[in-house]
Amino acid sequence: MNSSLVHGTISGPVVLIGFGSIGRGILPLLERHIEFDKSRMTVIDPVDTDRSLLDERGIAFLKEAVTRENYRTLLSGLLTEGDGQGFCINLSVDTSSLDIMKLCRDLGVLYIDTVTEPWAGFYFDKSAGPEARSNYALRETVLAEKRANPGGTTAVSCCGANPGMVSWFVKEALLTVARDTGLTVETPTTRDGWASLMQTVGVKGIHIAERDTQRTRAPKPLDTFWNTWSVEGFISEGLQPAELGWGSHETWMPEIGRRHEKGCQAAIYLMRPGADTRVRTWCPTPGPQFGFLVTHNEAISISDYYTVGQGADPAYRPTCHYAYHPSNDAVLSLHEMFGKAGKAQPVQHVLDEHEIVDGRDELGVLLFGHSRNAFWYGSRLTIEEARALAPYQNATGLQVSSAVLAGIVWALENPNAGIVEADEMDHARCLEVQKPYLGSVEGIYTDWTPLADRPGFFPEDLDLDEPWSFRNILVR
Repeated sequence: MNSSLVHGTISGPVVLIGFGSIGRGILPLLERHIEFDKSRMTVIDPVDTDRSLLDERGIAFLKEAVTRENYRTLLSGLLTEGDGQGFCINLSVDTSSLDIMKLCRDLGVLYIDTVTEPWAGFYFDKSAGPEARSNYALRETVLAEKRANPGGTTAVSCCGANPGMVSWFVKEALLTVARDTGLTVETPTTRDGWASLMQTVGVKGIHIAERDTQRTRAPKPLDTFWNTWSVEGFISEGLQPAELGWGSHETWMPEIGRRHEKGCQAAIYLMRPGADTRVRTWCPTPGPQFGFLVTHNEAISISDYYTVGQGADPAYRPTCHYAYHPSNDAVLSLHEMFGKAGKAQPVQHVLDEHEIVDGRDELGVLLFGHSRNAFWYGSRLTIEEARALAPYQNATGLQVSSAVLAGIVWALENPNAGIVEADEMDHARCLEVQKPYLGSVEGIYTDWTPLADRPGFFPEDLDLDEPWSFRNILVR
């Protein structure tokens, strides 16, 4: 890897909101690949645990939370001080992505985030119903702003590993399957072209299929939540309702399934938290596995992007959802948390690269239902590779931070694209920037379906005519 390759220049001030595991991880990547003035960079976080990393670089630090009350005053001056175009990198929790995005666009400042994050309290508001707390609802607020104010300064919405990188993987995987099934294809240049290609290939659905095998030498203590990325972020999304893009091939919906009356209608939600909802899926290392149907923006945006037609009953739409098997410590942490009625453990800890002894994060997309059955395409990054490639992050973190880097580069090269999701970006350019940090990027076919590998000791309500029906994928 050419560690000195500079991809772009930020000519104005840089504001990084949030200095957790991903904020720390993006720092060395910015230093390597983006020209910017460190004396014009400010990091904002209410916790100063890793402030020394900034002090030794001469980067300013503000120990403060960005809130609904102070964000305009706090950010406006920092983002417009001096000449050049500023860049806001929002990697925080409990900060409204939409409000900060709107402010940045008003100021002519470039913007990127990894999730459509709400202000504090949204995820745990018991007065709001499941639909109101969904990622579908959050995404619709961004789409409404995009429709109301098209074009203008670029704001990249939801651009981490997933959502983000996996949308680029979908395009690359789709092109591969198309060619492997005998189609002569040109890379589409429009949303309609991509949707038509997926329909022609016959993809019925997509799993964001992930297996994290990173482990520590010491066992996880009781009453702690361990994870390989933000514990607070994982708990928040894990307690939201399970959500999935709803495909046109589906003929059955679970009793706990609900449709949305407004918006793009590309998704449904379940009356159950995502981190307590299991699905059957497949990854290269374990083969068949259970994953959690944790809600993510990409489950909705991918199904929406590849829709032919519109509304709840289009001519074509793929099912899409996350199927996540986190690290074993995180699985145990979830089991403990839900055993206590969803009350999070008092001690929450992100495992860093020094604590992890081995393992990898295997994150990809499983395109299924076509004539070749199923195709997994993604990153198989080990902790050893992550350590060698960049400091301050484990394998999971590097997949995220390198996607943020790619999104920053794309925004610098396309500064007037308006509000964009990862599905709308040039996937080839983004992966060109990111691939050096992804370890082994592979495509693997499998003949597995959700009808396989069942014990057979008890009767099951299955759809034998359609192996890839959600009826067969959901663990009931």
